[in-house]
Amino acid sequence: MKKALHIFVFISALCFTVLAQAQSQRELEKKRNKLKKEIKQVNELLFKTKKKKSNALEDLKDLNQKISVRERLIETIEMESTELENTIAKNTTKLEGYEKDLANLKKDYSEMVVKTHKSKSMQSKTMFLLSSQSFYQAYKRVKYMQQYNEFRKKQGEAILARAEAIKKLNDSLSRQKNIKERLITEEKEQKDEIENDRKDQEKLITTIKKQESKYKNSLLKKQAAERKIQARIDRLIREAIARSNRKKKKAKGSKKSKKSAEFTLNAAEKKLLANFEQNKGNLPWPVKGIITRKYGIQPHPTFSGITINSTGLHIATKANTAAKSIFTGKVLAIQKNADGKKSVLVQHGNYISAYNNLESVYVKKGEAVKTGQKLGKVFTDRVTGKTKLGFVLFKNTVRLNPAEWIQ
Repeated sequence: MKKALHIFVFISALCFTVLAQAQSQRELEKKRNKLKKEIKQVNELLFKTKKKKSNALEDLKDLNQKISVRERLIETIEMESTELENTIAKNTTKLEGYEKDLANLKKDYSEMVVKTHKSKSMQSKTMFLLSSQSFYQAYKRVKYMQQYNEFRKKQGEAILARAEAIKKLNDSLSRQKNIKERLITEEKEQKDEIENDRKDQEKLITTIKKQESKYKNSLLKKQAAERKIQARIDRLIREAIARSNRKKKKAKGSKKSKKSAEFTLNAAEKKLLANFEQNKGNLPWPVKGIITRKYGIQPHPTFSGITINSTGLHIATKANTAAKSIFTGKVLAIQKNADGKKSVLVQHGNYISAYNNLESVYVKKGEAVKTGQKLGKVFTDRVTGKTKLGFVLFKNTVRLNPAEWIQ
């Protein structure tokens, strides 16, 4: 019984070890595949678009993003390779131990079989029983022979279990070595690609430095235009809050209305707010694509002394893509900017999701919308050929980091 338990524990421990190693490797493989997919998206959305005119500063930003993703991919490949190397080393050591155990088990079993044949035949077993001095002694001798046979059986099972363990480890090692070889090849390919990207990067930096004042002025003008749009949206939200609160005060028959920077919510809106908050981190993306600018204040990657104040996320997507509502709500406002581009603001309780840089709009102010409903077509720049959505999230008048809310 103890021997059977020992075999069971041994096989269970082996399976658990193999599963734990496989799980760790699967996680790294999943991350590697995700990064490869991201590089593919970067190439499709930022580098394969038809450009009428090249902008070195924009090209450099896109190239920096691709290099950054490729660096993370190489780092992941190296981690995966190291993990495999450690696993292979551990399994090789285990294999040597198992083979030694198997050799010893086979040797012991062989010696036991030889001794049995030398010392006892079926006749000698019978004589062994008949020569007993009492019934109790005969019973004890029967039990002894049964235990001896059972022990031989368990020894045979132990040999089979150890042989099966060796087979599994050999198969696992073979697979791991093949994966390791593929990873080495893939890492070399990625390093060659990043070397080419860095050469292009140096050329673009040289071009920008030659006309630094021109690119700086263009950048500052663009940032000023963005601030105007942000200010208009901020004002629009404040006015919408004041208007909504006045309407609710009037419905209650109250004459006085205090100014507030927050929505006064009814029961249905409070329920919607609670549902919205429960889905934090699981809200769908407004468009499929890649984030080209993160939320928050960040230094400009090329010009020292210039910062980027990103009020939300910039998401590059495919041409003719429609922005979709991230949650159930109602259209709070639609804004048209001086350049003709539009923004749609959707209210979810006291949260507001804003979808900027739209070419056309499919909804109307006050309209109820559902999760995933199309709000408008994202604008495609005819010069750069790129299609980007500006996605901003508010709680009343306070901006939030959308990346913390979407999947």
